[in-house]
Amino acid sequence: MLRCQRMKILDVPQSGSMAGTTSSHNRFGQYRRTRAIPVNPRSTQQGAVRARLSANAALWRTLTANQRAGWADLADSMTRSDALGSSYTLNGFLAFCSVNNNQAAAGNAGLTDAPGLVTPATILTAVITLTAAALSVAYTTTPLPAGARLFSFVSPQRSAGRNFEADLRLLAVSAAAAASPANLFAAYQAKFGTPIVGNKIFFSFTTYLGGFQSGPLVTSAIVA
Repeated sequence: MLRCQRMKILDVPQSGSMAGTTSSHNRFGQYRRTRAIPVNPRSTQQGAVRARLSANAALWRTLTANQRAGWADLADSMTRSDALGSSYTLNGFLAFCSVNNNQAAAGNAGLTDAPGLVTPATILTAVITLTAAALSVAYTTTPLPAGARLFSFVSPQRSAGRNFEADLRLLAVSAAAAASPANLFAAYQAKFGTPIVGNKIFFSFTTYLGGFQSGPLVTSAIVA
């Protein structure tokens, strides 16, 4: 049986795979492990994401050269961070996918012409009410600005002792200019089951506006 070997190393920051070894890092430093084939769950959500990417690629092929140039210009203003914390800008197609993925999640039509860059205001506070029969978030500023929507990302239920979560999934999108609070119980129960007293759930809230999302407000709560 092939065992997964991990070891801490002192080396330049690395991320990715070469041959049978994968390099990565966590809060304790750089490490290497035996390369593994990712699990392919073929879930409904996975299928929806793949379908959305296929639709984006098909729509991108219909754009004119001027439209693609517009997306490339927008991309120069859209920065992201890689696995090592370094910043980079997107290319035109990635900017197109980013905006139109947000458009689709918000229930809006896809865009063929690049919009002007929008920087939505972040959610300032989020107070979670979480029991086995209720899940809501009271947020500020409320109501949201005209055209803005609240994107609520949540985790599956975890141990109360857990302090970090990477698996945050889009659960609900509010109406435009919605007022606090947002009731998430029915949506959470349908996706992850009834919250169990003592478990912890992680949350990330962003504001959507014009095809763009704000930075996240990340928090967690224990089921009371």
